[in-house]
Amino acid sequence: MAVFVAASCIAIWFVLGENRGWTRTTRTRMQKDPVTDIDYPIVEKYFSPGVEWLGAGLLVSVALAGISFAFKPEPKTKSQL
Repeated sequence: MAVFVAASCIAIWFVLGENRGWTRTTRTRMQKDPVTDIDYPIVEKYFSPGVEWLGAGLLVSVALAGISFAFKPEPKTKSQL
């Protein structure tokens, strides 16, 4: 499960934009006015997860791996073999 969480966290981070900074919720793009041919900025709502999302997902996967070592299976007795 820990490997699945880590792989899906990395995949989602890549698909949504792999922002190497902090999370961004908007982006600015330039658009040209058709009449005057002047460029002007337009701010759009856009979610791009940052490295804190990647770090949190990998931390959860490490925690799951650590928890898995806390629960050891009981040794089998001769009657169970």
